[in-house]
Amino acid sequence: MKYEKDDIVTLVIEDMGADGEGIGKIDGFTFFVKDAVIGDKVEAKVMKVKKGYAYARLVRVVEPSPNRTEPKCPCHKQCGGCQIQALDYGAQLLYKEKKVRNNLLRIGGFSEEVLDRIMEPIVGMEHPYRYRNKAQFPMGTDKKGEIVTGFYAGRTHTIIPNTECVLGISENRDILEILIDYMKTYKVKPYDETAGTGVVRHVLIRKGFTTGEIMVCVVINGEHLPHEDKLAEALKKVKGMASISINVNTQKTNVIMGERCRTVWGSDTIKDVIHMQDGDGITFAISPLSFYQVNPVQTEKLYGIALDYAGLTGTETVWDLYCGIGTISLFMAKRAKQVYGVEIVEQAILDARMNAVRNGIDNVCFYVGKAEKVLPELYEKEGIYADVICVDPPRKGCDTACLETIRKMMPRRIVYVSCDSATLARDLKYLCANGYELQRARAVDLFSHTVHVESVVLITRKDE
Repeated sequence: MKYEKDDIVTLVIEDMGADGEGIGKIDGFTFFVKDAVIGDKVEAKVMKVKKGYAYARLVRVVEPSPNRTEPKCPCHKQCGGCQIQALDYGAQLLYKEKKVRNNLLRIGGFSEEVLDRIMEPIVGMEHPYRYRNKAQFPMGTDKKGEIVTGFYAGRTHTIIPNTECVLGISENRDILEILIDYMKTYKVKPYDETAGTGVVRHVLIRKGFTTGEIMVCVVINGEHLPHEDKLAEALKKVKGMASISINVNTQKTNVIMGERCRTVWGSDTIKDVIHMQDGDGITFAISPLSFYQVNPVQTEKLYGIALDYAGLTGTETVWDLYCGIGTISLFMAKRAKQVYGVEIVEQAILDARMNAVRNGIDNVCFYVGKAEKVLPELYEKEGIYADVICVDPPRKGCDTACLETIRKMMPRRIVYVSCDSATLARDLKYLCANGYELQRARAVDLFSHTVHVESVVLITRKDE
């Protein structure tokens, strides 16, 4: 049968895709249906037809899946953040574990037998809400000209008004309401990204879960925020407030943060503590521009697994590539002889060095630059080596030059921390074709109710 736009179809959802869309088939023809979950029988309207498949919009759930649950957030369908909040949490974990496994199978080329042997159970959350220690809220106006904030609808820059995200900290709502009230009182306009006019672009809110310290950074289109002292007076009354700052971003760009920050009240940074498996804690200072994992509860588990996989005994030299503010580096330094970290963001390296000093860790050295440039130069010019290399690259995975240098260095063990199991699988395929073999792999749920999942993998040299 040939399907056309606006056709209504009834189908059973048999699977879910990488972006959380439901997948169903009729006589071998595949339909991708947003907001449908595995086990649903749905009625859907065809929106776009391709050769062999079509995209459809959920009209109604005819028979709900036993895995369907009522989302806590009323905005979950419109907002682009929580793609699978309607899926029971246990089923979410199965979906994510399967996603990692399928990428290792199909992209990495690893056999079912190998994956059965090396894959360990996914690490889920006991309480999968209120876990985000960071949120960035765009400011804008609605059709009536009223100031609104919230999150962008999926794949758009249309703001869905929402000050009460169930994944974020409870203080977000109070802070956003204070900001909106201030803007109305002093007639401070939100930024209009089409015209490039207005003042307030975004507000960044961060919290140290261990310390309770809160940071607010207002991103503005200009050098000065009118009556910023009045805003600070109101914000500092929020329990835990420790840092209020302004970030300047006058560029006509989708990039949220500019390069310059100045503190209006309180400290330049807030602190948080990540604990190791033995209970020992490492204290981190976090600036508005710092990268820091958004889920501190699961971050401790993620880094604990990475540390376990590294198998450090105190005699090893470790290289931590894409090291950020030194979170994994400092964990490793507690167990290794020497650790070297590499990161392209200069501010992150400055934070990493200060974090090392703050924690009294002196067997770690940090380099600013691209891992794919720094590592080959040091290897070729200075003959550096590594017993263990840890990589935690961005979503695009490791650069080819970086992988080639790792292959030449031939460390005994490589611990790969990944936020995208597709590029993880691609990089593992290369490394395992060049002297390494897969030993252990585990998914960790850092982003509950979204399709994203972290993974930790250990590969070892074949002659070990």
